[in-house]
Amino acid sequence: QVQLVESGGGAVQAGDSLRLSCAASGRAFSRSPMGWFRQAPGKDREFVAAITWSGAPTYYTNSVKGRFTISRVYAGSAVYLQMNNLRPDDTAVYYCAASDSGILTPGGVDYWGQGTQVTVSS
Repeated sequence: QVQLVESGGGAVQAGDSLRLSCAASGRAFSRSPMGWFRQAPGKDREFVAAITWSGAPTYYTNSVKGRFTISRVYAGSAVYLQMNNLRPDDTAVYYCAASDSGILTPGGVDYWGQGTQVTVSS
């Protein structure tokens, strides 16, 4: 059974940092782009960041550029999201995602993690 398992979420204050991790089991994603999405209460799931199998290039939604950094080991099956200078509007459940087709949109993701809660208070 293929699983993506996230860890590292929590409750922090505005301006703090968190590092999310996602580890895959059941198969390798060494040639698949991986990424992170988030979903706040009452909102649709939105793209946050993505990374190619080689580690570059990387992509970010505008609201996190300069604050979040996505990374992975070259051709590895784990992905990380370093989140700095967190803001209350970053509060959401964060999901790890992987795509065999190379399309990292909510409709194109083939594998989802179970999600990890990030709560940022002001």
